[in-house]
Amino acid sequence: MKKNKIPMRRCIGCMESKPKQEMIRIACYEGALTLDTTGRAKGRGVYLCRNSECMEKAKKKKAIQRNFGTAVSQSEIERIWEELSGE
Repeated sequence: MKKNKIPMRRCIGCMESKPKQEMIRIACYEGALTLDTTGRAKGRGVYLCRNSECMEKAKKKKAIQRNFGTAVSQSEIERIWEELSGE
């Protein structure tokens, strides 16, 4: 019997690896950020833990901008933080 491997992803806030299902994916495609609930959105993705501490850490160290390596507008980033806070 083959055991399925659990995909692990690293949080951009706390830098800890956790199972993919426990995390939130933020995708960047053509300069637009989206909150990826399905885990299948186009573009490059970064992962965040579902707690406010990691969100604050990621915000402080500008982790989204750094990880995507592109100039993401401040309004896009603010919109994503708003969506995350409302979740």
